[in-house]
Amino acid sequence: MVDRLETLISTSKNMPMGGAVLVDRKKIMELVDQLRLGIPQEMKSAEEVLAQKDEIISNATLDARRAKVKAEDELRDMLSQNEIHRKAEEYLQEAEERSARILERAEADAQARRTEADAYALRCLRAFERELNTLNGSVRKGIDLLAGNALVATSNNSFQNEHKEVEKV
Repeated sequence: MVDRLETLISTSKNMPMGGAVLVDRKKIMELVDQLRLGIPQEMKSAEEVLAQKDEIISNATLDARRAKVKAEDELRDMLSQNEIHRKAEEYLQEAEERSARILERAEADAQARRTEADAYALRCLRAFERELNTLNGSVRKGIDLLAGNALVATSNNSFQNEHKEVEKV
């Protein structure tokens, strides 16, 4: 997008006296519209990454709860038998450790995804800022050029009117 803007400016007609160029307004506005359409898509992608992160945490939490409930149910069944009691406690301990590891991994993964999403959003916003600054510079040059042309035209008209008045005398 920025390359197209740069090409448009570099291939535009140079104006006399200065570094100003005459830019096709329609083409500039098309590029601005494309930029406007592109930014929401980038933000949508970042939001999708965040949604995936939340889904992973929810699934991991649900899996951990299910594992814990299952372990507790199995423990209750085993408690009725004296010899198996010790094994049930070990199984429950393993299940709790397993669920704790799952939660830790899910939280670490979620944090990594949040960090990636934040970095991605920051890169998108910085790129958008650069593009807007470039467009702003082009618009400023166009305004300055048009304002300068209007001033020159006004000066020429005043000079011609004064010259006609002198000829009448």
